[in-house]
Order: sequence, then C-alpha cells, then structure tokens
Amino acid sequence: MPIFEFKCLQCNECFEILVMSSDESVEMRCPHCRSEDFERILSCTSHSTSGGSGPKEGIQSESRTCSGGSCTTIELPGHSR
Repeated sequence: MPIFEFKCLQCNECFEILVMSSDESVEMRCPHCRSEDFERILSCTSHSTSGGSGPKEGIQSESRTCSGGSCTTIELPGHSR
C-alpha cells in the first residue's frame, strides 16, 4: 500500500494519497483547494527489497553517462502524472 506525496501548484499544499491496489480508482485532487494541478514529490523513505526469480518490481534505477558526468533515472512504481 504505497503512499504518494504531492505538492499542489495552485496553493502549495503538500498532501499524501494512499493507494490500496493498482485497480483502485483514486481521486487525484488537492484536498485543500480541489485543484488537479500538482506535482509528485520525492519523500524520504525506508524500504528493503528481496531477491527473487520473478520480474523486478518497485524502485528501479538506470545510470548512464551524460554531458554533466553521470545521470541516473529513477522509475517509481504507482501513479504518476
């Protein structure tokens, strides 16, 4: 049950949305001003992953060389805009 954190671009309110399952329909609005104009922010987390023979799930990262040195792309599970 991931909790996603967002910041409203209209009123600057930070809020969380709890997602119970990937099939669940979640209202994606700021609870303070009801705006749909917000961005997902990266929260501090503590988690562990276990190895297994199945496909990778959860947070995945990819590092590569770019003009500034090295860049990392992070793929987060769940809803995104």
